[in-house]
Amino acid sequence: MTSVKFLADEKLYGFEISGHSTVSCDDEVGKTVCAAVSSAAYMAANTITEIIGDKAEAKVSDGEMLFKVLNPSDASVKVLSGLRLHLTELSMQYSNNIKILEVQKNVKD
Repeated sequence: MTSVKFLADEKLYGFEISGHSTVSCDDEVGKTVCAAVSSAAYMAANTITEIIGDKAEAKVSDGEMLFKVLNPSDASVKVLSGLRLHLTELSMQYSNNIKILEVQKNVKD
């Protein structure tokens, strides 16, 4: 199962993806979901850093990706919101393969 945590304080600033969507080597649905999640995550990260120009920290390893925008612009927040919508819709279709979580830090008034 792939888990996706969206990171937010006053606004979205990143995501953490972990796990694989496949249950076995022959799981074609899981492989497709895994590829869809990876592709969407890389597109969001690359759009934020290379097109919008916001600075970010990223860590990638097998089955894991952590991406945090250091000072997210409104444009980056919109890209992250689009990613959240896309992956949430995917999780509704493939609930056995992907789970969406939102982590919100405590924000002081």
